Amino acid sequence: MSFDEIYNITLMQGFAGLSLFAVLLLMGLGLAIIFGQMGVINMAHGEFMTIGAYTIFLLSSLTESHAPGLMQAYFPFAILCAFIVAFAFGWLAEWALIRHLYKRPLDTLLATWGLSLAMQQAFRTLIGPKEVSPTLPDWLMGSWEVTEGLDIPINGMFVLGLTVLVTGGVLLALYKSRWGLRVRATVANRAMANATGINTTRTDRVTFAIGCGIAGVAGAAFTTIGSTGPTSGSLYIVDAFLVVTFGGAASLWGTVVSAFGIAQTQSISEFFLSGSMAKVLTLLLIVTILMLRPQGLFASKVRR
Repeated sequence: MSFDEIYNITLMQGFAGLSLFAVLLLMGLGLAIIFGQMGVINMAHGEFMTIGAYTIFLLSSLTESHAPGLMQAYFPFAILCAFIVAFAFGWLAEWALIRHLYKRPLDTLLATWGLSLAMQQAFRTLIGPKEVSPTLPDWLMGSWEVTEGLDIPINGMFVLGLTVLVTGGVLLALYKSRWGLRVRATVANRAMANATGINTTRTDRVTFAIGCGIAGVAGAAFTTIGSTGPTSGSLYIVDAFLVVTFGGAASLWGTVVSAFGIAQTQSISEFFLSGSMAKVLTLLLIVTILMLRPQGLFASKVRR
C-alpha cells in the first residue's frame, strides 16, 4: 500500500471520527450541564438520546405515509421536535424523580439506572424490539469527492454542522442569557444564589430538561449514521461519561476537546487495529492521563 493510499484512508477515518465526535459531544454536553450544576449522575441520559432518534423515525414514517411531498424538508423540523420531546420527558423526570434525590448521589445513580431500564422496556413495548431507521432526505445521501480516492459523506458534514450550531448555541446561552447567568450563579454558590432571589429549584429543572433535550438532538444526529433500537442509547452512555470525566466535570470546553480526542483516537486506531483493541487503546490513554491529571483536562474553579 502506497503512502498516498494510507494518507487518504487515514483522512477518511478521521472524517468518520468526526461523526462519532458529533454524537459524543452532543451527549457529553447534556451530561456536563446536568452534572456540573446539579451533581446528578444521569444513567438514563442515553435513553433520552433514544427518544430523539425514535422521534425522527416516527415523524419520517408519518411524513412518508401522509405527506410524501415533504420528505425533502421534514428533517430539520424533526430535529426540533426531537429536542422538544426529549426536553418534555426530561422536565417530567426531574419533577417526578430527580428533585427528590438531590445531594444523594448514590440514590440518584440507582434511580436513574432503574429509569433507564424502565424506558428501554417501554421502547420495546411501544415500538418493538427490532432496530429501525428513518427514511432520510435525498440531500443527506451520497458523498463529496474532495480528491480522487477521498470521499466525505454528506450526512457526516451535516451532523458536524448541527453539532457546531448546537454547541455554539449552548455556549451563547450560558454566557449571554438570563438562564445562563442563573446557572453560573448556582454552580458558583447555590446558597448565595438562593439568597439573591434566584429560584434554584426551577433553574435545576430547566437545566436538566435542556440537557435531556440536547441528548435528543444527539439521537437525531445518530439516525443519519446508524439504526435505532431500545438499547441504542446505552451503547453510548459509557463513552459520554468518559468524555465528561476526561474533559473535566462542569467544563464545556473540556467536553469539546475530550470528545474530539476520544473520537479521533478510536476511529483512526480502528484502521490499524481491531475495533475492540482500538477501544482498549483509547481507554488506556484516558486512564493514563487521568492518573497524571485526576481533575481532567480543564478543571473548573467552583466555590464550595
